[in-house]
Amino acid sequence: MPSVTHDGQRWSNAERDRVELLPYDPSWPALFAAEAAALRAQLGEFAPLVIEHVGSTAVPGLAAKPIIDIVLIGPDTAAWPRLIEPIQALGYVYWADNPRRDRLFFVKGMPPFGTRRTHHVHVRLPDDAQAMLRFRDHLRAHADVAARYAALKYELAAQNPTNRDAYTAAKTDFVSEVLRYAAPAR
Repeated sequence: MPSVTHDGQRWSNAERDRVELLPYDPSWPALFAAEAAALRAQLGEFAPLVIEHVGSTAVPGLAAKPIIDIVLIGPDTAAWPRLIEPIQALGYVYWADNPRRDRLFFVKGMPPFGTRRTHHVHVRLPDDAQAMLRFRDHLRAHADVAARYAALKYELAAQNPTNRDAYTAAKTDFVSEVLRYAAPAR
């Protein structure tokens, strides 16, 4: 599926940007910590931003695409446009075709700008970030649910190896089910 960068450039990279899952890698938390430190150093003037590790790489033992998902949580959307350039300076591409005005999204390493995705940065309001945190925390606390999620992800990756949008959309019902009974984020 074609994507758009901040400058309006379009490309389709589905064959080079495949959905590939790996067994859990214990280095993922350290990769998050290093990137969070780089983001804090780059974005210090934008305090208070909360930086959290989310997504499957944040759940010990869970198979995942080897992409570190990071959420920056900040209450002042008026300042968000000023985040774009400093985050890009760390090697991220700003995903400009996001239809929501209350979210920003950045990708590091995505072809053709790199050899493979390594990091995603999601910028969210506190209330909007809660679902990501609740889902992560629930999977961390319930190995049986995490195992069901892993099985679903392997099945969907096999069905959609070059369609990230379809892969992600097909997980929606499972995520929604978990969020119906997951405790509020800490």
